[in-house]
Amino acid sequence: RAHTLTVLFILTCALGYVTLFEETPQDTAYNTKRGIVASILVFLCFGVTQAKDGPFSRPHPAYWRFWLCVSVVYELFLIFILFQTVQDGRQFMKYIDPNLGVPLPERDYGGNCLIYDPGNETDPLHNIWDKLDGFVPAHFFGWYLKTLMIRDWWMCMIISVMFEFLEYSLEHQLPNFSECWWDHWIMDVILCNGLGIYCGMKTLSWLSLKTYKWQGLWNIPTYKGKMKRIVFQFTPYSWVKFEWKPASSLRRWLAVCGIIFVFLLAELNTFYLKFVLWMPPEHYLVLLRLVFFVNVGGVAMREIYDFMDDPKFHKKLGQQAWLVAAITATEFLIVVKYDPYTLTLSLPFYITQCWILGIILVLTWTAWRFFIRDITLRYKEIRRQKQEHKNERDKCLSNGDGLSSIVDEQNGTKLRERKL
Repeated sequence: RAHTLTVLFILTCALGYVTLFEETPQDTAYNTKRGIVASILVFLCFGVTQAKDGPFSRPHPAYWRFWLCVSVVYELFLIFILFQTVQDGRQFMKYIDPNLGVPLPERDYGGNCLIYDPGNETDPLHNIWDKLDGFVPAHFFGWYLKTLMIRDWWMCMIISVMFEFLEYSLEHQLPNFSECWWDHWIMDVILCNGLGIYCGMKTLSWLSLKTYKWQGLWNIPTYKGKMKRIVFQFTPYSWVKFEWKPASSLRRWLAVCGIIFVFLLAELNTFYLKFVLWMPPEHYLVLLRLVFFVNVGGVAMREIYDFMDDPKFHKKLGQQAWLVAAITATEFLIVVKYDPYTLTLSLPFYITQCWILGIILVLTWTAWRFFIRDITLRYKEIRRQKQEHKNERDKCLSNGDGLSSIVDEQNGTKLRERKL
């Protein structure tokens, strides 16, 4: 870290040299942007050298410290946007890209849902070709990377299916949530998301079985071995298999439900932020946000799992997990402030009924699994022990044993009941 501090000092001197000896342009907006960028660069250099290491060490701990500092910068940017007026906040995006700050029409993916359209003689499958845009590979790679973060097939499938239900429920608020049934369940859930989850699980299996030999690069005799070692530098140093076990305890069940909720909220924030800040779906800022969440989400999931799995060693939740939660909450607050009318559009009555029924079922299962079932099992165990004690006492009396043995057995039974 002494070398990186030297780099930080050199960077500060270089920025000072540019400021002192370069003729400052008479453009207030340009100078403001340049000063903000320089300040962010200095903060990132300081954070990369001095921030606390996370759970990952490959390809280098400085890489993950960098994304931790980017998380802080992004959260500060969101706080700034949150405290602006709606018009000022949207126009502020012009400082990032002059093409932003203008309302954009949302694309409607619904409409004609015929897979084979006989009315169109030139191209009867035009509905399918219209849906095969750049978001199809984005769906696949997105769920491939999410599977590498979550490392559990059931949780990935639940989040994937739940998001499709959210799209059904909120299509009256955002037009691009309106999709054909086969777009929801065949293209998204089965093909794009399902294939991405499958490939992700295969990658996880390979990583869990692969032997890690971290010998020095210059100790490898062949060039092929050196290249292979460089590639393996971007794989985990060690492997931890996630076993969430949500039904094992009430604490883990609530934690898994919280993880699913935050995941779904972060997914919804992607669409609602584009809507309220007037950003087109294909804009590079949208892609950068997804790249950001891929890097910080993996660290956050590992910190959450370590905190759940071994609370005695990991006594508090990791710093990246707290930042991801804060960023997700701040994004949602921006959406609420910038367009409360859209968010307050009432759900259709049948949608409300479905969600109430689903919540009641989840709460009922939680109460049965972690309260009623435990009480029932405890009652059955006590009855079984009392029956065994009665049988043993009758056996002792029939064999003519003394009263002291019966008293000892009664005391032992009471002790077991007290422990139970």
